Amino acid sequence: MTLSPQTRAVVRMAVDYAALAVFAAVTLITHDMQRATWWLVGLSAVAIGVNYVIDRKIAPLPLIYGSLAMVFGLASLIFHDPRIIKMKTTFIDLGLGAVMLGGLALGKSPIKLLIGDNLKLSDKGWKALTLRFGLFFIVLAALNEVIWRTQPDSVWVLFRMPGLPILTFLFSFTQVPMMMKDAKAMEAAAAATDSQQ
Repeated sequence: MTLSPQTRAVVRMAVDYAALAVFAAVTLITHDMQRATWWLVGLSAVAIGVNYVIDRKIAPLPLIYGSLAMVFGLASLIFHDPRIIKMKTTFIDLGLGAVMLGGLALGKSPIKLLIGDNLKLSDKGWKALTLRFGLFFIVLAALNEVIWRTQPDSVWVLFRMPGLPILTFLFSFTQVPMMMKDAKAMEAAAAATDSQQ
């Protein structure tokens, strides 16, 4: 399928969030999380397929999120236990946080592997961004646990969608000044090196 890069990005974002949006809507309208979970599982499978049709490959994060949605969703349905689907977010965010911080401890920047081609940062900048996102994901995991254990399903569902995407966007936005400062420092260093040659 031939689509412009902008159209592909819009379709990809819509597909990636469709399953969560429908899950939230069905839960809030019917008050039946089991029914909503069937929608989540089915649409997660569709999302993986659509991503493949659009790009002829599946990016790592959509594949991970979609696959885990199906695994946790099916487990929740099989065992008739909605707590399983609620804990999915905790496991995913803890996993992402552990990968970020673990990679950092090994001198690597997992976030650079995910978005490195789209962002130019120094090694110091990548390390700072990795640390911040690692801690952010762990905070999200803890927040998810507190909310699903203490609040009604409707509150947790709204936290999950649109709450988490909004929090992630806002946190990412707060990192822009650090990234711009790092980019300017790299440009200044490059200019100084050129002037010495």
